[in-house]
Amino acid sequence: MKKAIAGGLFVLALGNAAAYGGSAEKAAAAESWTVMNYYKQAVYDPKESKIGDIDDVLVDKSGKITGLIVGVGGFLGAGEKDVIVPFSAVNMTKKNDKWWLTLDETKDSLKSAAGFKYDKASTTWVPDTRSN
Repeated sequence: MKKAIAGGLFVLALGNAAAYGGSAEKAAAAESWTVMNYYKQAVYDPKESKIGDIDDVLVDKSGKITGLIVGVGGFLGAGEKDVIVPFSAVNMTKKNDKWWLTLDETKDSLKSAAGFKYDKASTTWVPDTRSN
């Protein structure tokens, strides 16, 4: 009797596993882009002068991209200031078969914005009181 019940439960479990499609998608959504179109990409002002590079992508708990960390100023990373810009402020187009990101800002206006630093302990970006 125990073997019959165990066998029945095993068959039932296999049937449920086969019916369950899992949480993996079968295809990418038509309007989805990869984060690599943004992460570590250069950002330019409307006059095509380089503002800085995107150092991080901020995602809220629901999975929505809320902002981008842009490193501005400095030379080879020294003296660079990280600022947060809203995701919606970045315009993306294709130029010469490459993604081209622009902001309706200048490097100087972003240098005067509040700075942030990455806090490894909380794994979040926090205000950088040294740069404000």
